[in-house]
Amino acid sequence: MRKRYLLLLFLAMLGLNCAWNSGTAVLPQETFYYVAVNGSDTTGNGSEARPWATISHALDSVPDGTTILVQPGTYFGQVDLRGTFIMGVTVRSAVPYQARLRHDHIVVTCFYGQGITLEGFDIAHSGPGAEPYVIQIQDLRGDVSGDEDAVSRIVFRNNVLHDSYNDDIVKLNNGARQVTFSGNIFYNQGGPGLDSHIDINSVTDVIIQDNIFFNDFAGSGRVNNNDMGSYIVIKDSNGDHDANLGSHNIIVRRNILLNWEGDISNSFIAVGEDSVSYFQASDVRIENNLMLGNSPNPMRAVLVVRGIRNLVFRHNTIVGDLPSKAFAMRLDTQNKNPNNQQIDFYNNIWSDPTGTMGANLAEENDFSDTPPRETDSYTLLNNLYWNGGNSLPLDDRELVNYLDDPQRLVDNPLLAAVGTVLLPRWEPENGRFADGSTTIREAFINLVQTYAVPDPCSATIDTADPAYAPVDDILGNMRELDQLPDIGAYELILPKLECSS
Repeated sequence: MRKRYLLLLFLAMLGLNCAWNSGTAVLPQETFYYVAVNGSDTTGNGSEARPWATISHALDSVPDGTTILVQPGTYFGQVDLRGTFIMGVTVRSAVPYQARLRHDHIVVTCFYGQGITLEGFDIAHSGPGAEPYVIQIQDLRGDVSGDEDAVSRIVFRNNVLHDSYNDDIVKLNNGARQVTFSGNIFYNQGGPGLDSHIDINSVTDVIIQDNIFFNDFAGSGRVNNNDMGSYIVIKDSNGDHDANLGSHNIIVRRNILLNWEGDISNSFIAVGEDSVSYFQASDVRIENNLMLGNSPNPMRAVLVVRGIRNLVFRHNTIVGDLPSKAFAMRLDTQNKNPNNQQIDFYNNIWSDPTGTMGANLAEENDFSDTPPRETDSYTLLNNLYWNGGNSLPLDDRELVNYLDDPQRLVDNPLLAAVGTVLLPRWEPENGRFADGSTTIREAFINLVQTYAVPDPCSATIDTADPAYAPVDDILGNMRELDQLPDIGAYELILPKLECSS
């Protein structure tokens, strides 16, 4: 009894106001404030009966550690994620994807915020003629000295982010740090040119995870001119004009990228894009992603690396008829770029079951575009290669060929055929996604289970090098690191089968 009394006294001193129930401490309930389309920033008090009208005003008014619930409806105008929250504040759509944020300029800005999560919204430009970006996150709090008072601890979770009519969907730049995009759907950036789903530009400690990236311009009543930029770009285009010289500590993991409708010079993921004299990014990790070749539109390669230091590309599954100038990668430099250094590829699947690996209408099969004098060091180890039973592309003029992998596997990964994919675009009139899913996570799991799961007799099973494996797979399930994990994004947990050769 004395120990229980002392514990309760300690919790009370911390202001936790705990109750004791069957020997278990119960923390206080979540505190809610409300925003609604019929609310008022003048006469409202943030209650459910008297809500505020805007998210920006709510953030100016709520205490730390609380949740702002935004009722269904369309909110036109700019949302400013601002304020300093040590414990953190969550701004959540009360009904997922039914609170719509629209503007003909930047829809959501975060220039001064710390400790803010935005969750469950449908966010897009209002239509043609909009000004650049749907979302912009940049640091205007700090200075170029790199002090700790910067925009940070910002999370976008479970949102439908789509249809920029001018430039990127997300511009993440100028010294922001500790930013996470988790469990969102991205589609249809602006253009033409280098506009992206997300441009990660001169920032640090960024995590892009569990998202779905695709384009479907026809679905939005737009014309696909095949002139858009890469889905994910990681770079630094402004030199030392902020606290960073290069983007650092960037993780791109457990995402799905598909349905390419872009320019042939661009890619699913581009790390480095500009002609600058410094490393545009360093310490980048790309792992457990599924990349599908379900589109007839050619791209440069699934991955482009240009003037980068310390990049790890591991346990990704690239599968399908992916017309491209090079199926797996382009490692190169432009004009002022320093040579790439330490670019490492471990335990990946590169599979074109149609036997046209890297071919497009104008060019023959090609595994990599890697000029020998533009990358100083790289590793290719324990990957699986498959070209539908045809010979794999080999070019002695390139730095990187599949024969450079001393632990290579050349075998059929026994993945499902990638044909027509029902794209999970959001259908607000039906309250669901076009593939029938009701949540982004459901759509994500459906795509993984359809295209990333190998047959139990696949050559990928128990053949990864555990020294280079992440602890989890594309669904967040733990890998068998104490044994031999599987090559690729998905870890199949089954007893070892006896399979005929």
